[in-house]
Amino acid sequence: MPRPRTCPCGHPRPYTDCCAPLHNGRPAATAEQLMRSRYTAYALGDTAHLLRTWHPSTRPARLDPDPRTRWTGLHIHTTTGGTPFHTEGTVDFTAHYLDGPRPGELREHSRFLRHQGAWTYLDADGT
Repeated sequence: MPRPRTCPCGHPRPYTDCCAPLHNGRPAATAEQLMRSRYTAYALGDTAHLLRTWHPSTRPARLDPDPRTRWTGLHIHTTTGGTPFHTEGTVDFTAHYLDGPRPGELREHSRFLRHQGAWTYLDADGT
């Protein structure tokens, strides 16, 4: 899939300056930055990034995203912790999508932990 000019995560920076460096292996500085990069990975179909940034205690063996789902927008509601000075953090967000022609949204409260010095996605509570 061709890489977008603007970043799908909704940050005003271009993709090449926003989520692309994380997709290419740079660690996230914050839990929110990792969450944004993971949303963008879902939007672009980058399952390697999703698995690489998943905490090993909860990481699935594989991912099979639905090819009919098209991610269309991200809204961050709140964050707790998750800074370069924390070892855990949360991000509460809504991700918008189209499932075929039908719009939908996923509201989630995600938890992140540092693992071997890098932020990783642990798990989430859907709301």
